[in-house]
Amino acid sequence: MYLAHTGRPDAPPRTPGVGRRVPATVLALGAVSLVTDVSSEMVTAVLPLYLVLGLGLSPLQFGFLDGMFNGATALVRLLGGRLADRGGRHKRIAGAGYLLSALSRLGLLLAGGATASIAASLAADRLGKGVRTAPRDALISLSVPPHALGRAFGVHRAMDTTGALLGPLAAFAVLWATADAYDAVFAVSFCTGLLGVLVLVLCVPSGAPGGLGAPGAPGPPHPATRPRRTVLRDPAFRRILYAACLLGAATIGDSFLYLLIQRGLDLPAALFPLLPLGAAAGYLLLAVPVGRLADRVGRRLPFLLGHAALLGAYGVLLLPVARPTVAVVLVLLAVFYACTDGVLMALAGPVLPAYGRAGGLAVLQTGQAMARLLGAAGFGAAWTLWGQQAALWAAALALAGALAAAWRVLPGAGPGPGFHRRTGSPSVPAPALDTPEAP
Repeated sequence: MYLAHTGRPDAPPRTPGVGRRVPATVLALGAVSLVTDVSSEMVTAVLPLYLVLGLGLSPLQFGFLDGMFNGATALVRLLGGRLADRGGRHKRIAGAGYLLSALSRLGLLLAGGATASIAASLAADRLGKGVRTAPRDALISLSVPPHALGRAFGVHRAMDTTGALLGPLAAFAVLWATADAYDAVFAVSFCTGLLGVLVLVLCVPSGAPGGLGAPGAPGPPHPATRPRRTVLRDPAFRRILYAACLLGAATIGDSFLYLLIQRGLDLPAALFPLLPLGAAAGYLLLAVPVGRLADRVGRRLPFLLGHAALLGAYGVLLLPVARPTVAVVLVLLAVFYACTDGVLMALAGPVLPAYGRAGGLAVLQTGQAMARLLGAAGFGAAWTLWGQQAALWAAALALAGALAAAWRVLPGAGPGPGFHRRTGSPSVPAPALDTPEAP
């Protein structure tokens, strides 16, 4: 049976056919993410051209706007997670985030080239993304048995990445058909974003997800019966958070890797945007198989192997860059994302109580994002001071050290009691609250 008040597994029996199909909630959320990513990536693909070439902003101004709003996204996730956990409003808060992002495209359409209006629209888009991420992942986590979380997140991330690949293609198709009318891109993006909100409203079930919404199962405990402690007091969650932050601080960011490839091969600027598409295509192919593998062998090992693949990419770029380097680095990046993005959420989900799932995932996502921001900034500073080769050596050594530390920190690293070696989840459920168990 499942302990409905915590969402943690209590040795659930696997009956034939149970858990072999991806729940409809996950597929619906995947469709929402697919449609929304088509909308958002349409704008992302043309925004640098529109702002720098169309409106005359300097690259420094564009970089400042983009960096500032991306940093704000990480912090807003905490607010989205906290709001979603109050009364189990995961769908409502996620929907508000998706709607805010869709309306931001309308803001770009009506901005008329005014820098302040464009900045406000970009801020709304990033805020919407930050608000919706943790509630959406909590919905997935609470809708799937713990032993199938890896596959569920893999399916969702594959559908999400499909939208990310289709978005730029749709944007350039609209530009080609309208003779470079950026307003047409913003209009189509706005309509597509509203479609994503509509899919969420109509296809994602309302009420408490997963075991919390099953017939006869109790809902989340009343606030008065909840244990008065934060997720940071849970030792298993703290260890996952520490490992994710350690590894995030040693991650230099994809853009730097693509820039190293471009400089090593002297690639034409027109080919540079194709590099992220290559990594995304590989991620799309690997997300579901890696998720299924993580459910079989445990999520800790794939998560660490994903960062080992990233370390391999660093090592390849330390060698003389040749054309095969591009393919090798893109494949390793695809492996990195397939083994880490959804797998980390699947690893942390069962550790968190159901009533605090969104807030806990928001803390984890924010900590990892801020650590990666520091890692990218540190690498940029090292590149400026020491040169690209010395900076890459430093990054590789830092990631190797972080991997060794994470191997010890992550649950399941040693023989200590309280953790499953296979899943890294607590082997003993949390003490029961003052609520009856589901029959």
